[in-house]
Amino acid sequence: MTAATIPAPRSTRRSPAARAAVRHGRRRMIDPTTCEREYAADEMEFMQALDHYKRTSGRMFPTCSEILEVVKSLGYRREQA
Repeated sequence: MTAATIPAPRSTRRSPAARAAVRHGRRRMIDPTTCEREYAADEMEFMQALDHYKRTSGRMFPTCSEILEVVKSLGYRREQA
């Protein structure tokens, strides 16, 4: 067998999406909640409120309307111009 026909170990294989990203020069988006940085108190409050919503509703990918509900529950009110 040549090196090209020996399958790579599972841990080093790339998914089809990862291979396409490499071919097209795209990079994976980085989740800002996993970056090591200091968050402002209001940012932490929002992230915690959204996490609480996800856990209680069972929806890991809330819609924009659901996120707006969370924001409003924190006291956000749009100013009328």
